[in-house]
Amino acid sequence: MNSTPARQFALQAAAVIVVLSLAWPYYGWGKSALPWQQTSLAIGVVALIFSTIARQAWWWRLIHALFMPAVWLTQQLAIDPGWFLLAFILLLLVYRGALSGQVPLYLSNRATVAALDALLGEEEAPSMLDLGAGLGSTLVPLADAWPQRQFTGIENAPLTWLCGRILSLGRPNLDWRWGDLWSVSLADHALVYAFLSPAPMTRLWDKAQIEMSPGSLFVSNSFPVPGVAPWRVIEVDCTPARRLYCYRIACSSS
Repeated sequence: MNSTPARQFALQAAAVIVVLSLAWPYYGWGKSALPWQQTSLAIGVVALIFSTIARQAWWWRLIHALFMPAVWLTQQLAIDPGWFLLAFILLLLVYRGALSGQVPLYLSNRATVAALDALLGEEEAPSMLDLGAGLGSTLVPLADAWPQRQFTGIENAPLTWLCGRILSLGRPNLDWRWGDLWSVSLADHALVYAFLSPAPMTRLWDKAQIEMSPGSLFVSNSFPVPGVAPWRVIEVDCTPARRLYCYRIACSSS
């Protein structure tokens, strides 16, 4: 299933073209104004149908169904354009990963941190890397719990990186970095943790196999690597339920 932003734009644009190509001639011949409320609802219905046929995830179908009606409703509110610019900037500062890599902001809860803490104890891993470290909700408590081990967080959303950088202050064993997860090397880390989305998992697993040392551990929160059986699955007792998919690196393929 291809769920790239370009494909989503194409599905929404196709719905707009289909509805307007029928509505404009009909109302144009009758010399009456286009009823934008009904038209936006029709576009939402057609976009929902198209996204269902394209087998998009349920949240994409919901977005397609509500997008154009939301545009019409927003236009009725006559909001000053400056507020839209401010909202866009704030969203970009927090959710930059969703735009550039289909990776939204997910925060690991306390139960997940506890499960990772236990896993670190079992593995005796001297170092851990968090890809897409968010606000530091995972690494900060782990760095406090394991002062003799080294932790590294990678984050590319400006505002979340800044918050994590502030929270990481005073912890010499926590290296908080600004950067792209694809540009960072995984070679020096015994445990690599990711809480991303289904989209990058296949590519990330390929990267892990190439760069990580034999015997090291790749852990994905909630999103398994497609077509690869995990070495271990840890059930996290929380609501909603989480699973940590653990993949042991058997050999390097460099």
